[in-house]
Amino acid sequence: MIQQIVRVESNREVAEGIHLLRFQSASIAEKARPGQFLNVRAPERWGSLLLRRPFSISRIVGTAVELVYNIVGGGTKVLATQREGDLLDVLGPLGIHFDYESPFETAVLVAGGLGVAPFPFLTDSLETRKVGIITFFGSRTKFNFESLHLRNVEYATDDGSNGFKGTVVECLAEYLRTHKPVNVKIFGCGPTKMLFALSTFAQAAKLRCELSLEGDMACGIGICQGCPVEKKNGPKKYALVCTEGPTFDCQDIVLPQS
Repeated sequence: MIQQIVRVESNREVAEGIHLLRFQSASIAEKARPGQFLNVRAPERWGSLLLRRPFSISRIVGTAVELVYNIVGGGTKVLATQREGDLLDVLGPLGIHFDYESPFETAVLVAGGLGVAPFPFLTDSLETRKVGIITFFGSRTKFNFESLHLRNVEYATDDGSNGFKGTVVECLAEYLRTHKPVNVKIFGCGPTKMLFALSTFAQAAKLRCELSLEGDMACGIGICQGCPVEKKNGPKKYALVCTEGPTFDCQDIVLPQS
C-alpha cells in the first residue's frame, strides 16, 4: 500500500456528469490490479471534509492512473474542480483484485451505470490472455461511453433509447440464450439491486460470477468496520468490502434485494 501526493494531469467530462481523472504514479501503476481501488482526497480543496473517497482504478496506461467518477456528494464535487497541476493525496492500491487469471474462455463484463469504472483496466488485462470479451452496459437512458476502453459492448436501457429495452441482466440472459458463448466467467459491477439480480441469474445458470461491491468505506483499510457484507459460510458472519473485497465470488456472499 502506497500513500503519495500526485499532480492531476487531466480531469475531463467524458459523458454527461461522468468525469475521467488522470495522474502519474509509476509505483501505483506497477502494483495495481483490476478490481482494486484508491482512497483519494484533494488536500488543497478538501476544506471541512474529513474522509477520503474510494474510487475504482479504471485504467493504467504506462505510469498513468485513471479514475472514472460522477458527482454524488461533497467529495466528488470538489474532485470535479481539480485542474491540471492540482494536488491529490492518494492511498492504495487497496482491496482484492478480480480473479481474471483462472481458466475460462469467455469473459462477460456486466456493468450498471458507473459500475463500468473498473472494466477498462480489466479489459486490458484480459486482452493479454487472448480470451473472448463481451461487455454489457446498462443504464436508465442512453449514455455515450465510447471514449472508455471497452470491447464488444451490448447496451441495455430502461427506456429503450439504446440497444436492448430492459435491464442489463435481462439483456445478458437473452444474449447467452441466443449466442451460447463457451466456458463463461461473469464479472459484475454496479448498484446492489443489479448485482443481486446478476448473482441470482448466474447461480441459476451455473455460471461462475465474480462481483465488485460498493460499500461505505470511511477508511478503506478495515479499521472503521463500515462496509460489511454478509457471508454464506465460514467462521465469520460478515466480511469487509474494503479489505476482503471489493471483489467476491457471488456464491460466497448474501446480497440484499434492494
